[in-house]
Amino acid sequence: MTRTNPQKKAKELAKLLRNERPDYHYLKAVFRHLRAELDVPVITKTKSLPDIPTEDELKQYYEIVWTGKNTQDLLIIKTLLYTGARVSELVNIKLDDVDFKRCQIRIELGKGDKDRIVPFPDGFKELLSVHVKAMKKKGATYLFQSTWKKRYTDRGIRKILQKYATAAGLEKTISPHKLRHFLFTWLKMQGIDDALIQPYSGHASRQSLEVYSRLSLAVAQENYDQAIKEFPV
Repeated sequence: MTRTNPQKKAKELAKLLRNERPDYHYLKAVFRHLRAELDVPVITKTKSLPDIPTEDELKQYYEIVWTGKNTQDLLIIKTLLYTGARVSELVNIKLDDVDFKRCQIRIELGKGDKDRIVPFPDGFKELLSVHVKAMKKKGATYLFQSTWKKRYTDRGIRKILQKYATAAGLEKTISPHKLRHFLFTWLKMQGIDDALIQPYSGHASRQSLEVYSRLSLAVAQENYDQAIKEFPV
């Protein structure tokens, strides 16, 4: 079958439609009905699942992080792993956002300008507390700052993570996004319901988030605390 050149066909259609003085919405509606008349299916791009590390790969990765003896790198990676925070959120966490009594961190103005609370394990509290006290003595504002008292950049965090992936001999990259997906996938595999994961993920609308925060945050914390005891690192 020989088809008319698309540009030539567009000119033919333009002659038919010019007198209609079409705007964008009109043309969109016309071609929607045209697809239906010709029985042309709409092709949607399927979202591919993130290539997250396996538990064995994560253990291999964490072993290199642990033996690296860089406390701040270790804290950055564990905070990402335990909270599921996005890298853009991590670099903006302030020292005062950490609640050691409840083992929670407040994420202010996360994606979509939404605030939320994320948990961390009780076993992580002591190490994080030592770090916070040391940073306060240095006059720091943010949880993670360089030796020049500047916040880390997204790129800087990514370079830290990939440095250890390379040292661990992993073929795949390790990014903050992959660590975030590892946590939520792992929690779901432990049987935790989506409704309890959602307050931590930051995927809900502001209105929905407020409802989840009021109704299920305490229950979610209990489920998280129980499940995280079996976390692979």
